Amino acid sequence: MIHRVRKLSLSLALIAGTLAFGNPSAYTLEEFKFEQPGQHEAFRDLIAKLRCLVCQNESLAGSQAGVAQDLREEVYRMMLEGQSDEEIVTFLVDRYGDFVLYEPPIKPSTYILWFGPFIFLGVGGYLLFRTLGRKKDEPEEDLTEAERARLQRLLAAGGDKQETIK
Repeated sequence: MIHRVRKLSLSLALIAGTLAFGNPSAYTLEEFKFEQPGQHEAFRDLIAKLRCLVCQNESLAGSQAGVAQDLREEVYRMMLEGQSDEEIVTFLVDRYGDFVLYEPPIKPSTYILWFGPFIFLGVGGYLLFRTLGRKKDEPEEDLTEAERARLQRLLAAGGDKQETIK
């Protein structure tokens, strides 16, 4: 018992120690220096609109993946060169596709992304109501004479006998 507790305590201490030191390559947005104060906020807003290509569920602003750091540096470099947000986004979309955008545009290639969930929900709802409606409309079948006779025998016996189904 004591051995188990020590083993568990050691495991928890190792996990806590690993988490406490964090990722040595972690970034901060403050490492990107701009000459004009509004540029830093524009940079932060822009990278929040772009998706990390590795994490897929995080923006460039929140991701700690190496690829995300590279993309942040690329966006930073392009902003310092004086390129507009539209030019930067166009460059990234040309290079990586609409996937790099956190909110891809509505166009034929993204229709399934935007409208697919509603279509599946509609089809599922239709099938559910159709199935439930069909069960209400089905008439109950009357018992045959043989089934009625068997039912009468079972009721007369009072449930003491167990008749096997033939």
